[in-house]
Amino acid sequence: MNRVRPPAAAGVFYPADPTALLSEVRRLLGSVPVSAGTSPPKALIVPHAGLRYSGPVAASAYALAAPQRGEIRTVVLVGPAHFAIGPGIFLSSAAAFDSPLGPVAIDREATGRILGLPRVRIADGVHAPEHALEVQLPFIQATLGDAAIVPVLAGERSGDAVAAVLEALWGGPGTLLVITSDLSHYLAYDAARALDRATADAVEGLAPDAIPPRGACGRSAVEGLLRVARGHALTARTLDLRSSGDTGGGRERVVGYGAFALEPAPRGGAPTGEQDA
Repeated sequence: MNRVRPPAAAGVFYPADPTALLSEVRRLLGSVPVSAGTSPPKALIVPHAGLRYSGPVAASAYALAAPQRGEIRTVVLVGPAHFAIGPGIFLSSAAAFDSPLGPVAIDREATGRILGLPRVRIADGVHAPEHALEVQLPFIQATLGDAAIVPVLAGERSGDAVAAVLEALWGGPGTLLVITSDLSHYLAYDAARALDRATADAVEGLAPDAIPPRGACGRSAVEGLLRVARGHALTARTLDLRSSGDTGGGRERVVGYGAFALEPAPRGGAPTGEQDA
């Protein structure tokens, strides 16, 4: 129970050197235009590729959460289980996830609350090689300080199970939900833009069934969030929508990235309906 899960992607998806990593994350956050007059987000959807590729898009979401530093105590972090086949919700038995910027504690009480839910189990072997959650840690550390995490990996066809987990961990203003998913994979630039726009429309409409086939590698995680968001009177908006062809790679075969914020509906309103992978 005191085990610390070591990084699997340091030096590949992001710099392993702490000074270089913090400098790059701060640069990315500092390049995001200030967004005024918005409600604090309850949930974010962010990409999880190498920092060079998806970092600018992810930063647009984390910059929105940064003013909640000190208020957010727990980040429920949900992403796709790239190293598991089939459905399931996979948790870690570790006490913390290590990062070049220092260990990030796991909220063990919150983890214990969801262990009895359907399809939820401890699976350290699924977590060990996974980058999707790990690449979020430097952004969380830079923006939210010492907030703890609940690391959750979702297998295929597990949207309902993710929804149950999110409902159980919804919490108050001290809890932030972070869902990580890349969008289209390995299409030509223009085709990727069209598919990613369709996925963004589904997110903005809180319409999980409208996400196109192959529209999101973390489809189960995104679906789970969208299924509970309407019941909690959230609205969704797109913060950034680009691809690796915009941020650091060629345009023959790109990976799509989107950043989205889910926020409380205005009072009186209603909710809206390779390394670069």
